[in-house]
Amino acid sequence: MHTLVTNLNSLWKVVAVSLILGAGLPIVFAVGVRLWSSADTVGRDGSVARRNYPALAGAYACFALIVLAIVTGILYTAKAFLAAKFGIHLFGQS
Repeated sequence: MHTLVTNLNSLWKVVAVSLILGAGLPIVFAVGVRLWSSADTVGRDGSVARRNYPALAGAYACFALIVLAIVTGILYTAKAFLAAKFGIHLFGQS
């Protein structure tokens, strides 16, 4: 029974992280693209009629979050290399 509880405890952690990173980040990217597309209103003659600055700021925030997640993932993957070669411990001692 202890093994089952331990496995289920690990399973919910894996499912939570996979939902956040596997589905959450693409959703944030899609929201950023949608906000980016609504940032400029195009007039009938093809010129830009007005800018929606809150939508543009929201798009930039979504894209910044995606870049931050990518950089964090790369640094987490390379944490052993950074610790061995340069003595940099970004995610604690391992």
